[in-house]
Amino acid sequence: MCGICGIFFANREWRVQGDVLARMNRRIVHRGPDDEGFFVEENVGLAMRRLSIIDVKSGHQPLANENRDVWIVFNGEIYNHAELREDLEARGHQYRTRSDTETIVHLYEEYGSDCVMHLRGMFAFVIWDRRKRVLFAARDRLGIKPFYYRWDGKSFLFGSEIKTILTYPGVDAEFDRGRLAEYLTFGYVTGPQTMYSGIRKLMPGHTLELSERGEPKITRYWDLVVPVDELPREHSYYVKNYREKLESAVGSHLMSDVPLGVFLSGGLDSSAVAALTAKIRGDKIQTFAVGYGEEEFSELPYARQVAAHIHSDHHEVRLSRGEFFDSLPRLIWHEDEPIVWPSSVSLYYVARLARERVTVVLTGEGSDETLAGYTRYAWTLLNSKMDRTYRATTPAFLRRWLRQGIASAPLSASLHRKLEHTFLMRDGASWPSFYFDNFYSAFSDAEFSELLTPEALRSAGPAYDGSMEPWEHSSGDLLHRLLYTDINSYLIELLMKQDQMSMAASIESRVPFLDHPLVEFTARIPASHQIKGMAGKFILKEAVEDLLPHDIIYRKKMGFPTPWAYWLAGPQLQQIETLLTGPRSTARGLFRPEVISRIFAEHRAGHRDHGNRIWRLLNFELWQRACLEGDLESTTTAVPANAAI
Repeated sequence: MCGICGIFFANREWRVQGDVLARMNRRIVHRGPDDEGFFVEENVGLAMRRLSIIDVKSGHQPLANENRDVWIVFNGEIYNHAELREDLEARGHQYRTRSDTETIVHLYEEYGSDCVMHLRGMFAFVIWDRRKRVLFAARDRLGIKPFYYRWDGKSFLFGSEIKTILTYPGVDAEFDRGRLAEYLTFGYVTGPQTMYSGIRKLMPGHTLELSERGEPKITRYWDLVVPVDELPREHSYYVKNYREKLESAVGSHLMSDVPLGVFLSGGLDSSAVAALTAKIRGDKIQTFAVGYGEEEFSELPYARQVAAHIHSDHHEVRLSRGEFFDSLPRLIWHEDEPIVWPSSVSLYYVARLARERVTVVLTGEGSDETLAGYTRYAWTLLNSKMDRTYRATTPAFLRRWLRQGIASAPLSASLHRKLEHTFLMRDGASWPSFYFDNFYSAFSDAEFSELLTPEALRSAGPAYDGSMEPWEHSSGDLLHRLLYTDINSYLIELLMKQDQMSMAASIESRVPFLDHPLVEFTARIPASHQIKGMAGKFILKEAVEDLLPHDIIYRKKMGFPTPWAYWLAGPQLQQIETLLTGPRSTARGLFRPEVISRIFAEHRAGHRDHGNRIWRLLNFELWQRACLEGDLESTTTAVPANAAI
């Protein structure tokens, strides 16, 4: 695990400056405090920050092959590197280290760009092929490890985080206003674009090749296009095989030469990983949990129950409201883009706790998106069924009248929110309205003309195109189309959060639920085996019944709750409103001040629940101050957190 960055000039006569590369590398020192390394030759410069995990003594990077004409910088872990090494040595390749990094080099020598097809793990790497004078980059199948780049036709800059690219002289942090609508809708940017003009991300399952004579050639080498079993097998077959494959995935992810632990929320996913880790290792493992002082938002009692059940050495941290708001600007800086979910903050604090005792943690990310764990999947299946009947029996004008009536009715915020999720308030003929606006959107496309100033509206760009692309590319029944869409959009952002927040604390996080052979098997499971009523993940639930207490497996999902709504019921709301309606914010000319004020007034009066919108707007403003304007110091005190509740 480490952070990587580098420079490549299209003109061989141009020289990479070592001091510039060093400044880029220092920007991500938190990703690898143990070591640093550089390769600079003519128009090529590669750099890395290392968090030593495998082959601690001799795994230094950049690393080369025997002839020193293939060089690599690599971020991630290759879990099958030992098996690959055996075959590569039989083919005549000579190793100098025990590292998984060297295996990638020899695979590239043997298979070229197809080397990625042999890798099982999480990775983002760049290879400089001195023989062909080609730069080759790759990102793992699911997007567990990040990779950002900037190409202007002359220079190619890359890094594990956007901030390292922004360190390069002459590269300014500019907001791409064409991403505004998508950000306000989803909280993130789907696809290869980012919030920054000119900076892109290499998408999961893709490679990139660049020579001195052309444009980057981007190729998709993996896609989760796996047909569902046409002749469904017995339910027990899927449960048994899923358990075997999950146990194999967890076992492979325990590869480490340094101390290792597990993030344990007390939910099903992390509990399953912790229980399997304890079973495989056969000794006391380290587990880590985070909660809040507000007990109703804390899952700590469940985490303690699981820890006692598996006899782990358990550690906890409680996050206060003050710590949450005080750390928010700094964590936005670490994430480089606005934070999508409040749970990112608690993730950082549990990572910081874990770093006191271990260097690697396993987490439960990825189960919900592959096994239909979110309620929105079952709800959408039901909504879709009801909507077909509703639209077939109710005229369009009557449906519109009913939607308008519910929207303007003096209902409580809670009842209004519940009705908004039903087919009565959704346009079944519009997928963005029916699904994206229902479960993701803070602001819908229809609201932008009121929220945004005329100038901002003209440049805001499309809201749904990025997320619609995987939806339109998906196939099969409705459930599998939903899962495919989320895996290729929502999950990518979730994994970025996992990476950036854990690396901010200099700790490596691993996600065994996203071991790609396990994901491919899961994609074959028919929908009838995935969901029962309004609950999902029944394959996983039954697969771990021998490992965990029944009430842990079948309890209602809480989803890493944060007391955000509770905090907004106190004076913090006024502090945020003052920030968002102040002269510095309004001078940007993006939002109509009277609409922002109305949002706060409606929320304060309890007429509407605008908590998600307020979170979205707050993070956007703090991001502009901390990341675009470089004003992290004053941004840290922009939302005072010491007001009494």
